[in-house]
Amino acid sequence: KTYLDLMINVVSTNLNYGGANSSLADYKKSNNGIQAGASFQAGITSAFSIVPELYFIRKGGKLKAGNPLTTVESSLLFNTIELPVLARVHFGHFYINAGPSIAYNLSGTKKLDGKSTKLSFAGSADGFKRFDAGVQAGGGIEFPFKEKRIALDIRYNYGLTNISKDREIYNRALMIS
Repeated sequence: KTYLDLMINVVSTNLNYGGANSSLADYKKSNNGIQAGASFQAGITSAFSIVPELYFIRKGGKLKAGNPLTTVESSLLFNTIELPVLARVHFGHFYINAGPSIAYNLSGTKKLDGKSTKLSFAGSADGFKRFDAGVQAGGGIEFPFKEKRIALDIRYNYGLTNISKDREIYNRALMIS
């Protein structure tokens, strides 16, 4: 089937710090953010569809005080526009989907020990990159409801692009719609 859905969801995001990630594992905290936008399912056959989406998502992560990277409680938050294009395979009311995703960081904030500053996306050495790329994979189930439907979708977003200019930082997100 082909349809357009509007969505507003809560997402749990975190950051992966590359080679330093294992030493930060006990200090990492997820960031709960929002995802809002639209999803278009283009039915190709009864068992296969293409699903492009466009949404705003608030990504980021937090570190508890005493961590080896910043020593104080810290957080990085990114306001992002994201465009995944998923291939979806249907098994009756169930489906699985996966595909590439590109994102553009509109803005962001860094909070160190309670003090917030805007993130730099300019050429500074300690700045961040605007573009991000990754892959998404997950699945879901659709429940018929009167003449409409209700869907539960669970998906993981694995960032492939290092978004920092001075250290390794990758986006990760668990999305439940």
